[in-house]
Amino acid sequence: MDAAANAFVVLILLLGSAAAGILVHPLLSERHRSLEMTDFLRLVATMLITFVALVLGLLTTSAKASYDKVGNDLKGFSIAIIQLDRLLREWDGATEPARALLRDYTASAIATTWRDEPRPAGNYHFALPVSSVSPLSESPALGDMLNRIELDIRRLDGQDPIHHRLAADCLAQMQHLMQIRWRLIEESGSSITTPFYMILVFWLIIMFASFGLTAPRNFLSYTAIALGALAIASVVFVILELDTPFSGVIAVSSQSMRDALAHLNH
Repeated sequence: MDAAANAFVVLILLLGSAAAGILVHPLLSERHRSLEMTDFLRLVATMLITFVALVLGLLTTSAKASYDKVGNDLKGFSIAIIQLDRLLREWDGATEPARALLRDYTASAIATTWRDEPRPAGNYHFALPVSSVSPLSESPALGDMLNRIELDIRRLDGQDPIHHRLAADCLAQMQHLMQIRWRLIEESGSSITTPFYMILVFWLIIMFASFGLTAPRNFLSYTAIALGALAIASVVFVILELDTPFSGVIAVSSQSMRDALAHLNH
């Protein structure tokens, strides 16, 4: 279920819990509808509101920090691709197959990671993986591309000190690129576990049920409850979107990878 669907479900649950509180209130005895009981419920609701607000604030901050880190790592990955191509370019024509494979990998990674965007224009061999879950395509096809590039680099034979050093630099840069790629793949997964998410929604349901029990019986209070539920649902939407940086509406931009591909074609 994507972020929008989750947020919609949360909105329905919150409105439903508030409506349940509103409907149950007239059925309570006078003792349970007394001023003392209402004040007590409001006190409990205030405590719960404070706790939930703190948790939602921390989740938003954490998700935004993780999202920004992925964006920075993606820029670092793009730079690593450009630097690897620059080192391969310093060699003679023997590295042209590796450079062509690097261009194909970059184009394929863009096409399979940002599937809602147009494919890079050009004569590329696109390796299309079956899975579209992971960023930069954690698939056997694209993984094999990088392995072949690394194998081509290891086969470079430095006949003089300059080319020997250049081959070592190419291999070190390739290993650096692979490390960033796997870091991006690991960072793409959601950090919000299902049990924690369900418990958080349960807290929100209790909070809005208490709103329904204690709210004045008029149109303005009902509107305020509905707007509050909409605001909470939008926060949940933003948190879930930031928690999956390579999918959804708030996705990490592919521009840095497209810029790297443009540099590779120069």
